[in-house]
Amino acid sequence: MEDVSFSYRAKEEIISKINSKPKADVCMMGMLTYCNCLSDDEISFLTENKAVADFFVLNTGRITGNENAVLVTEQKKRNGVVLYALDIPEREDRLTLLDYFRMDKSRRLEEADLPKEKFYPQLVAGIFLACGSVNNPEKKYHMEFVMPTLELCNDFGMLLIDNYDITPKHVERKNAQIVYIKESENIIDMLTLMGAPMCSLELMNVKMMKDMRNKINRAVNCDNANIEKSLKAAEKQISDIELIDETVGLYSLPDNLQEIAELRYNNPDYNLKDLGAAIDPPISRSGANHRLQKIAEIADRIRVEKGLALKEE
Repeated sequence: MEDVSFSYRAKEEIISKINSKPKADVCMMGMLTYCNCLSDDEISFLTENKAVADFFVLNTGRITGNENAVLVTEQKKRNGVVLYALDIPEREDRLTLLDYFRMDKSRRLEEADLPKEKFYPQLVAGIFLACGSVNNPEKKYHMEFVMPTLELCNDFGMLLIDNYDITPKHVERKNAQIVYIKESENIIDMLTLMGAPMCSLELMNVKMMKDMRNKINRAVNCDNANIEKSLKAAEKQISDIELIDETVGLYSLPDNLQEIAELRYNNPDYNLKDLGAAIDPPISRSGANHRLQKIAEIADRIRVEKGLALKEE
């Protein structure tokens, strides 16, 4: 699926940028804190991304000293997507991992345990790897995080607000706490922050093309509306001219009104600017409009007089 593809590529790019032990540790801290289950009895989560699964297996093995600490079970969904269920079955490995990060089942990180500010991007990246996703920007701008608890939902929101001036939205959906971001600029910032600049650039390009298409569509719609308005105005003006010609005759009009009446009658497609330019000497758009309004007033008087005459008869 396209949505999975963009999210998949973003996570792969993030992992490719984690090139040191401190960055990997902070990323693992984010993944563990926001994974599906975290306790002495169970540490597990699901992912559709093979790179995320491999990253978790590799670093759990490094920290616990047991390269087989993580049990990986593949599950195929109906749409063909493979889910990787990651589980740490041995209690000793779980305790070693939790002790390494000074974490417990409450998941709440103490201030002293949080990484230095310069590593916050890796913490956010780990949270995204554990519970985040981002839509294909060709469809819509949307990044969301399925949070394990309301407290973690609030913690994550404050982390983004305090450090990156990004204010996410929060909603409860089917008993799950969802934090989401819809503004394209904030999603671009998030992807760049977490270490996916190429995906961020792709979103920027999509946004630029969408904005350009919208601008063109607005201009075309505006032009079409103006053309339709001009055509209706021209129809009314020609109707006025024909009425005057049939009743009192165009010769009865002042020379300047006769001139523009003949031009309008013979050139129904001209706009006001073209009409003004065709007069000798040329006049402005507003000048052409003023003369046509005078013709309209004469035609309206004729209509009123004809109406009164018919009533009297």
